[in-house]
Amino acid sequence: MSKLFEPLAVGGLSLANRIVIAPMCQYSAEEGRMTDWHVIHLGQLALSGAALLTIEATAVVPEGRITYGDVGLWDEETESAMARVLETVRRHSAMPIAIQLAHAGRKASTELPWKGGAQIAPDAAGGWQTEAPSAQPFSAGEKTPTALSQARMDELVEAFAQSARRAARLGLDAVQIHAAHGYLLHQFLSPLSNRRDDEYGGSLENRMRFPLAVFDAVRAAFPAEKPVTVRVSGTDWVEGGWDVEQTVAFARALEARGCAAIHVSSGGLDPKQAIPVGPSYQVPLARTVRQAVSIPVVAVGLITEYEQAEAIVGTGDADLIALARTILYDPRWPWHAAAHLGARVKAPDQYLRSQPRQYRHLFDIEGSAES
Repeated sequence: MSKLFEPLAVGGLSLANRIVIAPMCQYSAEEGRMTDWHVIHLGQLALSGAALLTIEATAVVPEGRITYGDVGLWDEETESAMARVLETVRRHSAMPIAIQLAHAGRKASTELPWKGGAQIAPDAAGGWQTEAPSAQPFSAGEKTPTALSQARMDELVEAFAQSARRAARLGLDAVQIHAAHGYLLHQFLSPLSNRRDDEYGGSLENRMRFPLAVFDAVRAAFPAEKPVTVRVSGTDWVEGGWDVEQTVAFARALEARGCAAIHVSSGGLDPKQAIPVGPSYQVPLARTVRQAVSIPVVAVGLITEYEQAEAIVGTGDADLIALARTILYDPRWPWHAAAHLGARVKAPDQYLRSQPRQYRHLFDIEGSAES
């Protein structure tokens, strides 16, 4: 029996297997509102046979977007646009859907990646003034962010909570809080970006204070029976920055507050990062966190091969694997992995005829999604 295709409970959510689809920014929203592109994008991934689909980094305030094309969930219009997309996707797939709530902090107000991705000045079209824990820009030459006041931090905590309430109204199955990749909550965690001299800066306890306040607010705002998880960067890959030992301390604090799972990525905070990119390069970070907590841990990063994924879960390095670029390139990767490992996946009735003769076991006909 393939370990990769064993079911798993994350909080109150039952997952059919150990493959989850990571949040992937599409930079295709209009004033925070999802568009028809998201119907196509999320719809095809919802037919992949994975256990969970996660909506891309979704800003809780307009200033929290990475780019002007980012999805948001901060008002009735953004909520209604997301509702229309979800209604279509759910009509043809029973796959659980989560959402990642985020604020980009000092890495906000940038151009679309395929247009260069440079920061846009606050007074230019598509740009705005960024905000961060400290008045420290991400890289030399960028506009200095505004250091957050206590009043603004309180507003942002409430904004995360309000977006979680909107996610609950939309019937989403889980919330993931983005505390990775150099965005706002990660900026509070890392001593490289957090230079505050108040109760939110300095010691590890102080640097964790605001991200934990956000978690507590989201956990209180989202239905208790549904999971709230957190995505972290296990290390900055920079000397003197956030590292895996601090990640373990943060993960334990989150677990104590009711966090249902930890998704371990890395980097994104400092241009000086030296990342040893290669297959499974972030798995050791996930393994270290998994050894320290009792909640499920998700590994991600250059996981492309079926046996590779099976080994990560089978050896206990992580409880689940997350796919991003891999599943964009091959949206049927879980099907192919199941065929290779002798397992089964759910497929729509319309696709059952595609089952190859040598893999007659592949499709779970009785469990296919209704349409």
